[in-house]
Parts: sequence; C-alpha cells; structure tokens
Amino acid sequence: MAATLVSVPARSSRALAATARERASFLSTAVLLIGALYCLLPIVWVVFASTKDGGELFTTNTFVPSTHLWDNIVELTQYRGGLYWRWMLNTALYAGVGALLSTVVSALAGFALAKYEFKGKAAVFTVLLAGVLVPGVILAIPQYFMLAQIGLTNTYWAVLLPQIVSPYGIYLARIYTSASVPTDVIEAARTDGAGDFRIFWRIAIPMMSPALVTIFLFQFVGIWNNFMLPYIMLGNDSLYPITVGLNGLLNQGSSVPALYSLVVTGALLSIIPLVALFLVLQRFWKVDLGAGAVKA
Repeated sequence: MAATLVSVPARSSRALAATARERASFLSTAVLLIGALYCLLPIVWVVFASTKDGGELFTTNTFVPSTHLWDNIVELTQYRGGLYWRWMLNTALYAGVGALLSTVVSALAGFALAKYEFKGKAAVFTVLLAGVLVPGVILAIPQYFMLAQIGLTNTYWAVLLPQIVSPYGIYLARIYTSASVPTDVIEAARTDGAGDFRIFWRIAIPMMSPALVTIFLFQFVGIWNNFMLPYIMLGNDSLYPITVGLNGLLNQGSSVPALYSLVVTGALLSIIPLVALFLVLQRFWKVDLGAGAVKA
C-alpha cells in the first residue's frame, strides 16, 4: 500500500514534467516558425512580384502570380545592352575574389595568433576584438579618402581591398584553430623536419576547413549584399555591383514606373547565386565537420 502511495506522486511528477517539455517544445517550434515566416515572406513577395509587369505590380493582389516573368527577364537583359549582367559579373568578382582573399588572410592570421607566441600578441588580439565591434559603414569614408590618395577610387580595387581583412574572420579562425589544431601535432611535425608553411598547409588547413568554409560563406554573402562601400567608392555604373545598380534603377522608377518590375526581377535573380552557394557549401560543411570529428 505504501509503495502504491509513493508511486502515484512519482508518476504525477513525471507526467507534469513531460507536459512542461511538450509546452516548451511547442513554444520553441512556434517561435522558429514565426521567425522563418518573417525571413521568408519578403522572398515570397519578390518571387510573386517578379511575375508581374509594371501595370500589375501595384494593382493586383500581392501574392497572386502572373505570367510575365520571362518577359521581365528578357527586358532586364536588354536594358542598356545587358548592363544588369555586367553588374552580376562585377558582384561575383567582388564577392568571390574578396571572400577568397579574406579567407586566406583570416586563416594565416588566426593560425599565427593561436599557435605562435610573439611580443604584442595580446594587444593585437584586443584590437582585433575592437574591430569586430566596429560597423563597416563607419570605415567607408576613411577608406575612401585613403584610396583616393593613391588613385584607386572608381576601380575594382576600391571595393576589393577593404574587404580582404575581416576582423570577425580572423577572430573565428583563431578561436577554431585553438580548439581543433593540437599543439602536440604541430610539435611532432616540427620534430620530423616540417617547416612552418608546410605545417600550416598540410596539417592546419585540413583541420581548420569547417571554420574556413564558414568564413568564406559569411564574407561572400556580406560582400554580395554590401551597398555602402561600392556606393561611395564607385562612380562608373559599369563597375557597379548588383546592390548599387538596382538602387539606381529604383531611383529612376519614380519617373519611369515600368522600371520597378525590372528592379524586382533583378532582385530575384540576384538571390539565386547565394542560394546555390549555400547549398553547395553546406554539403562540404557537413563533410568537413564529420571529418573533424573523426580526427578528434
């Protein structure tokens, strides 16, 4: 009888705990769904709006598709002799080369900060942390004046050079290297006669690859979506990236409303490379994380 009396409260407490977990799980799922809806709703709007011509864009229901997507793409392609695709190539150049160089610099600097001892290391890392907290917009004007002094404004270099050093990328590489690249392995390689560059390239890089993929993805997306820096640095529309070029089209739309449909279509096309890149890198990301776990 006593055992029965004790087991009933125990079962009741377990039931209450299970109910609490279910409620917490439901609330978490609801919050995530609301967040996903908040993020995806503008994209859904762009998809539907890009199927409409200039007359339908502001006169029909927002989420009712039309049949003018291909016409809009053709018209966008023909705009000023294919200037939009020049913007797309410029953006791919800025984002691809800038992200690649930034990843290389981040890997080198992060490895050095994590595995080497040198005078002023703590001060360098403190400045690096401060750089993470400084918005890039604040640095755009000083960077413009610096590059203007050497005649590099209104060139590809004006957009590429400021993107090479990423404080957050270096910070992430440093933290990941400290955790994933054992010092014992480096010392063993030195004992076997390996030089610093060989250790970095053959040992550190494979172990750091998940972090490097992350840095590349963040930098690529950040440069692809960057507006302020190229807007300040560039004056020739043939050098514009997608963001600045579409902003110019949007401003012209006040006098030529038909251009609004081209802006929306261009925004939709500019999303596709980012989605494709994320899907490709996500696959390598998972492979690299699994390889790192096996090595660990």
